[in-house]
Amino acid sequence: MSTAKPLSGIRVVELGQLLAGPFTGAILGYFGAEVIKIEPPGGDPLRQWREVHNGTSFWYRSLGRNKKSVVLDLKTENGRDVTRRLLKTADVVIENFRPGTMEKWALGPEDIKPDNPGLIYARISGYGQTGPFSQKPGYASVTEGYAGFRYINGHKDEPPVRPNISLGDTVAAIHAALGVTLAIIQRYQSNEGQVVDVALYESVFNLLEGIIPEYDGAGVIREPSGSTITGIVPTNTYRCADGKFVVIGGNGDSIFKRLMLEAERPDIANDPALAQNPGRVIHQQRIDDALSGWCAAHTSIEIIDRLETAKVPVGPIYNVADMMEDPHYNARGLFETVEIDGEPLKIPAIMPRLSDSPGGTEWPGGDVGADTHEVLSELLGMSDDDIANLQQE
Repeated sequence: MSTAKPLSGIRVVELGQLLAGPFTGAILGYFGAEVIKIEPPGGDPLRQWREVHNGTSFWYRSLGRNKKSVVLDLKTENGRDVTRRLLKTADVVIENFRPGTMEKWALGPEDIKPDNPGLIYARISGYGQTGPFSQKPGYASVTEGYAGFRYINGHKDEPPVRPNISLGDTVAAIHAALGVTLAIIQRYQSNEGQVVDVALYESVFNLLEGIIPEYDGAGVIREPSGSTITGIVPTNTYRCADGKFVVIGGNGDSIFKRLMLEAERPDIANDPALAQNPGRVIHQQRIDDALSGWCAAHTSIEIIDRLETAKVPVGPIYNVADMMEDPHYNARGLFETVEIDGEPLKIPAIMPRLSDSPGGTEWPGGDVGADTHEVLSELLGMSDDDIANLQQE
């Protein structure tokens, strides 16, 4: 196993705040990049979101891992000048301001390119850097609707359901990290950097599977389908006798037969009309009613044990407490322990898992500006007086 992480030697300057930009930085830092996070005076607002302990949110301890925090006020000329100098030393910059903001500050790609032609410039916004909607503000909640994702979730004629996470931000960050790594590979061939333009709505759009060709080719609009999925039967969630839910995926032809035999419905298991998925789609209600009745008569543990024995895909609906107690999660190392003010705190590992050069958490998100002096003195050669004067502005 290599001791070097795959992005070792890559310097990233992160100018984003809240989620999409910072999660991109967290991914790159987890796999070895040096990440310098530039924060405004007072720090990234996410430091105060949700559960806060001793002045900093638990969330930030995870999202700010492996990053060096430097406080610079981009609203001041001196703050922008120092940022410009840092960008000249960087391999990658990440920003998620509204399009045009970096250009207004003379920090855009074309402003930096003459001094750093190899810079990879990752830009994350609601609607992208071009097009008629580029200047619109776009949080994940809004762009998930615009991207068609919200329409297909929930129940018909009811308000679309939102997952209780900022899915659009997280998916955009994964796309941005992918784009940065592709641009790094390209730079080895061209010695030139490029702009990685990531829009939240386009990242969510990438999740839509066959919705576009099915509409264009057959005129079919995918509708919301509650707890199941359109055109694949059976795959649904069922309530058990103990009040808990299980997810059953019995849509493979041979799996379906094993499922229905285990559910004590040989009439359905052996019905030629249901042997393949198109027939099962026609008779979805009959199949779901049978499985609902069977699950209602047994506990979730009984259902899971029986279907696992029958080699039918089945699983529970976990909350976070269930995850952290689960032996498989723990055996796979999905929780990493860091120390905060002398106390242990578990934070999630970041995927994917690399066999020979895995990522890892070196330190949790630290205090606002904790690394300002180190970074500015070592990288830019600034004196103690210069740094002190900058921080007093």
